[in-house]
Amino acid sequence: MNEVQTGKNVNFEKVQARIESHIDTLGTYTATPGKGTTRLTYSQEDLLARQYIKAKMKEVGLTVREDGLGNIFGRLEGSQKGAPSVLIGSHFDSVPNGGSYDGPAGVVAGLEVAALFVENGLTPKYPLEVIALVEEEGSRFGGGLMGSRGMVGLLGEEDFKTLKDKDGITTVEAMEKIGLDPSLPKKRDPKTVKAYLELHIEQGPILEEKGITIGVVEAIVGLTQLDVTVKGHAGHAGTTPMDKRADALVVAAKMIAQFPELAAAVGDGTVITTGQLQVYPNGSNVIPDQTVFSVDIRSGKEEHVQNVIQKVKELADSYRESGIDIIVEQPLYVQPKAMDKEIVRLLKEKSSELGFPSCSINSGAGHDAMVFADFTDVGMLFIPSKNGLSHCPEEWSDSLHIAEAVKILFEAAIELTEAE
Repeated sequence: MNEVQTGKNVNFEKVQARIESHIDTLGTYTATPGKGTTRLTYSQEDLLARQYIKAKMKEVGLTVREDGLGNIFGRLEGSQKGAPSVLIGSHFDSVPNGGSYDGPAGVVAGLEVAALFVENGLTPKYPLEVIALVEEEGSRFGGGLMGSRGMVGLLGEEDFKTLKDKDGITTVEAMEKIGLDPSLPKKRDPKTVKAYLELHIEQGPILEEKGITIGVVEAIVGLTQLDVTVKGHAGHAGTTPMDKRADALVVAAKMIAQFPELAAAVGDGTVITTGQLQVYPNGSNVIPDQTVFSVDIRSGKEEHVQNVIQKVKELADSYRESGIDIIVEQPLYVQPKAMDKEIVRLLKEKSSELGFPSCSINSGAGHDAMVFADFTDVGMLFIPSKNGLSHCPEEWSDSLHIAEAVKILFEAAIELTEAE
């Protein structure tokens, strides 16, 4: 094995310093300074982040383009004409008041792997593409995983165009406002992709508790998102008797209060969460006539997800009386996904060769990797999250751990691209 393959030509301190600089800079592109990272898809903060990412891709020497979804690609051309690419990256949107590492750590890792290819004079046989994906969180347009789902054709053109944010702004309108072109191709031919690699923070406590810095993901849980609309009748808070009310919020609250029991009854790590709730007309002295809330269901076993979906629908049926109607919609459903066994083996092998202790781990969160898993070979690494925290301003991961993961991904990318 030559020096490049053993990682000896990697200036570890330099890589770590660049990682910190990238993360810190991207963290400034937030709509909530001092209160975490809020970077919604196609916002002004999105525009600033994408300008930075594209500039850094060009500095490395990559050929940069965006697709009709706003996903960003930085390509290091391969020597074999027409060969499929090895993609490496993650997403760069955030939840409201989230952290600086969820998503961007993976994009930065991709940038650093590409930089190491160039600095070591490596020419890949199969092209290497750094990818920065949009709307993984679903915080603006709902559903989540929009950039990857659109790329593989799970989100069609017409469905994409009809998506709106809470203010009624469509994806097309939002894209055009920041100068993106929604008419560009969105779907990518799977024949043009050889593999997809992603680094992500764990967003949980397992690695930190074990004192291990690298988690090689074996599988990602299945998840679904439901939108539940409860319709009642508005009325005056002071003049409508209690026995004459059809209060949409009271019914919604009764349903939500029973969700933990539904998950506990199924067990086996199944979880259910309501994180969004809208009340209409939202007046302090008006009985709510409509309440809309989200239901997020996750499990490592598909039958458990299906079981809880059915129980939520049965619960909704039980409350359809006395002027109450309930609509349950399912904007997102993703099956549990196993990572490619050969890439899992490769990542474990490279981690061992470099002297970084690793362990197998499953992901309780959804990632773009789970979407790509049906279309190409996928591998994923986790690094520890301090105190297991994520989706909050306190989210933090050590740049040292990111740099270690970069070295592993660099070695794996050399093999997957057959670089020389």
